[in-house]
Amino acid sequence: MKFFAFHLMPWDRLPADFAERYDSAWTTIPNSLYDPLHGGKLYNDYLDQLVLADQLGFDGVCVNEHHQNAYGTMPSPNLMASILARQTKRVKIAVVGNALPFYNPPTRVAEEFAMLDCISGGRLIAGLVVGGGPEYFSFSLNPTHARSMYREAFDLVLRCWTEEGPFEHYGQHWKLRYVNPWPRPVQQPHPPIWIPGAGSRETIQFVAERRYAYMGIPYFHLDFFQRNFDMFRDACEKNGYTADPEQLGWLLPIYVAETDAQAWEEYEEHLWYFVRNLLKGLVIFPPGYTSARSIAGIQRGLQQFMTVCQTRDDIERGGYAIVGSPETVREKLQTYIHQLGVGNLLGLFQLGTLPHELACKNMSLFAEQVMPKLRAIGQI
Repeated sequence: MKFFAFHLMPWDRLPADFAERYDSAWTTIPNSLYDPLHGGKLYNDYLDQLVLADQLGFDGVCVNEHHQNAYGTMPSPNLMASILARQTKRVKIAVVGNALPFYNPPTRVAEEFAMLDCISGGRLIAGLVVGGGPEYFSFSLNPTHARSMYREAFDLVLRCWTEEGPFEHYGQHWKLRYVNPWPRPVQQPHPPIWIPGAGSRETIQFVAERRYAYMGIPYFHLDFFQRNFDMFRDACEKNGYTADPEQLGWLLPIYVAETDAQAWEEYEEHLWYFVRNLLKGLVIFPPGYTSARSIAGIQRGLQQFMTVCQTRDDIERGGYAIVGSPETVREKLQTYIHQLGVGNLLGLFQLGTLPHELACKNMSLFAEQVMPKLRAIGQI
């Protein structure tokens, strides 16, 4: 079992009446709400939390890419990963990921990921993603091209890492006379590849076919994860092999305090800030972004999305977040990890407005009192 600290780097100062005044935390949210001086403090606090994960014994840290939003103020995860490559010594650095259709040409991703792998001494995990629905509005990019651009860019990045250059590339979306990336990654033939998904059949089949790792996008009911992970295992069987648990990752908010009551007292207001403000507008799928069959499944899943939760009981019953004492968190995680059959746990230990000091305490308690006992269980 591997444990990762995942960070969104959220904006924590939306006005109290944000949910009533604004339609979304994405795309059209006024950037006058952003205070650069406070933003600088947040970036440094958040980086310190990920460096702490290295010191506490986590297996890895995760950063990701989002644009024009308050949910995750990290338009360039590679910048953050480059700092972490220097300031950490041991953890894997998972960039989950770079949204390939937004890079022109996508060989830029192959170059920057290779730089990160070199600087970190071969600790990069490469996330290669389609990009979120709202971001196709932010980039004014035709969403009907999303999948074909992604497939072409994906294969081009792979060629950059595995074929000697220079070579030519003439595809549907990019035509490049000279492809000859310097540097090349330390890990051969290429860094491990993770691909996140929210239930798209195309994504699940693609990941299974290529034998990469599938990371479940969070904030859904446990039943939604179960269906998607079972679908992935079935897809692997159809491709002639049995899925390894390390090909599956479960991402979710986690908060640990000394007692169950103290955990909820310290955490609850920050969780609801996240649910009611930062998730607003996240699940927008522009026309053509994915297939009709997949969008039908995703829409059914949205009935179990975290924004439908109204009470603490809703959160706990659906397993949307695991909150409590070390013993409570350990028992719930042991049960759910076994049920879902995943080999990677990706925890959001800072969420919404959760202050730096509480985020660090949360990570420390998890690392000292939860993680070792889950490791001791072995492949649960």
